[in-house]
Amino acid sequence: MLVLAPALGWLVLFVAAPAAILVAIAFADSDPGVPPFRLALSVAGFAVLAEDTYYLDALLTALRVAATTAALCLLLAYPMAMGIARAAPGRRVVLLALLMLPFWTGFLLRVGAWIGLLRDEGWINSLLQSAGLADAPIPLLYTEGAMLVGMVHAYLPFAVLPLFAAFLRLDPSLGEAAADLGARPATVFLTVTLPVTAPAAAAGFLLVFIPAAGEFVIPELMGPPEAQMVGRVLWQEFFQNRDWPVAAALAVALLALLLVPIRLFQRLEARP
Repeated sequence: MLVLAPALGWLVLFVAAPAAILVAIAFADSDPGVPPFRLALSVAGFAVLAEDTYYLDALLTALRVAATTAALCLLLAYPMAMGIARAAPGRRVVLLALLMLPFWTGFLLRVGAWIGLLRDEGWINSLLQSAGLADAPIPLLYTEGAMLVGMVHAYLPFAVLPLFAAFLRLDPSLGEAAADLGARPATVFLTVTLPVTAPAAAAGFLLVFIPAAGEFVIPELMGPPEAQMVGRVLWQEFFQNRDWPVAAALAVALLALLLVPIRLFQRLEARP
């Protein structure tokens, strides 16, 4: 028990205590003082969420963008994970290092690099105009496509690594046997590779989906103004409107929605 005490203390201090404070604020009343709430047992914040479809739209937009990001990450992760797993051991280390290289640089620096590439005077528009493919700059930045590009780039390793581990455990003789029986590569993938790696794919999807649902920085810096995701709305309620009970209620609602995928991820991890 003494061995677990530091870990339990860490969880209580940095997970349970902040969550309890958040729930307490969610059930508080708004107040013009400092802090801008008064502790009570009130559901006024949740009533605002239920009455105003703006917050429901923000939640649905966040879930849609997170699901799209996770799906795109999986589409890219499958060939990447397969290629890394099938590479020679020496090259495999190099490829894994290249995959993790973005994490060795600052998050804002990576977002800033994409902004520099996608803006009207950026390299992509300059190349398109130089090649005669565009007469004027194409609006690439501050679009949903730019936002998805930034989010996929940020979360892609979370989808690749579980699949890479699954491909390492995959017996290559299964695919070879299917090929010897006349199965085409696409059939081998659908009937052998995909079923075996499906739990890892589901884990990768959830590892991307859960943090992407609450993403704030990338939608704020690269997304369109109308993309009011939960992260943006939370920031506005906390720092612009100073309505902390509504903001906390929205955060609690998001956490409640994410409990389902979190529980699914835990069950996948527990599988042998």
